Amino acid sequence: MVAAVVFLADGTEEMEFTITVDVLRRAQVDVHVVGVDLAQPYALCSRGVKIIPDVTLSDAIDWTKYELAVIPGGLKGAETLRGNKSVLDVLASFYSQKKYVGFICAGTTAAKAAGIGKDQLATSYPAFKGELEDYYDYSEERVVVDGTLVTSRGPGTAFLFALTLVELLVDKEVAYKLKQEMLTSDPL
Repeated sequence: MVAAVVFLADGTEEMEFTITVDVLRRAQVDVHVVGVDLAQPYALCSRGVKIIPDVTLSDAIDWTKYELAVIPGGLKGAETLRGNKSVLDVLASFYSQKKYVGFICAGTTAAKAAGIGKDQLATSYPAFKGELEDYYDYSEERVVVDGTLVTSRGPGTAFLFALTLVELLVDKEVAYKLKQEMLTSDPL
């Protein structure tokens, strides 16, 4: 079974996190949620939703079993994740092993902090363009895939981001079936 890790911190954007985890799990991806520097046993997300991680970063985690690592947005959550050396080390390791790394919204700032994908195509929430365009070949597309680097713009692109990850990790037919089941595209 394909496996993915999605990082979670206080201030993470709920939609970007939840939609990504949900869609990956619908595609039968084994998703583990890793809490990072949480003040409580749960993450208090950007709009007040509380989410309990499966494990915390301090737990013993076998990173070799994952094919994808995801950083959702939410300014405070992204700041925590990009400021955590262990998270950055995991991201850099995945990228160097040609495993997928996904970033949405403010999460793309963690890709830069990890030294991932210099001069590759990438996108983010528009407010971070100035911070990222000197490092990336910045795009304003909703979802950008350049090699194993996958980036997206914000809450409104979360379904497309997650379905793109499904297409890359599982296959195009599963992504298409999920689009139809979740009514995210017009039926044929």
